[in-house]
Amino acid sequence: MLEIAPEKVAHIIVRAREYDGKVAAWDDEGSKGGEDADSILEDRASDATRSELAEFISNLNEDEQVHLVALMWVGRGSFLPEEFEEAISTARTERVNKTEDYVLGEPMLADYLEDGLDKLGYDIEDAEKGIL
Repeated sequence: MLEIAPEKVAHIIVRAREYDGKVAAWDDEGSKGGEDADSILEDRASDATRSELAEFISNLNEDEQVHLVALMWVGRGSFLPEEFEEAISTARTERVNKTEDYVLGEPMLADYLEDGLDKLGYDIEDAEKGIL
């Protein structure tokens, strides 16, 4: 049984995609021509996307954080869906870093969470209603 609401996971997925879609700050000096600085998203130190997402994850209770990590592991194939309880137990016992730092360090976080929900039988489209 998933102890984090699929809607919360969907919120993390949407925000993680926003964060992952950003690129390094634009460098006009290194441009070879043809690129338009206004056509890309820039990742700046003052950008709140990562900090807002990190705060959202840190505000989850411990069970929600553990289930989020276990769900990510199922999504990336570290555990099979039928091993979800084992993934939960492992996430709980191996927890040493802040959950938000750990999951945000995963480059494909959004994909893994979406795949994890799907593998556990949750409909991501239902979970995303009202978020997008």
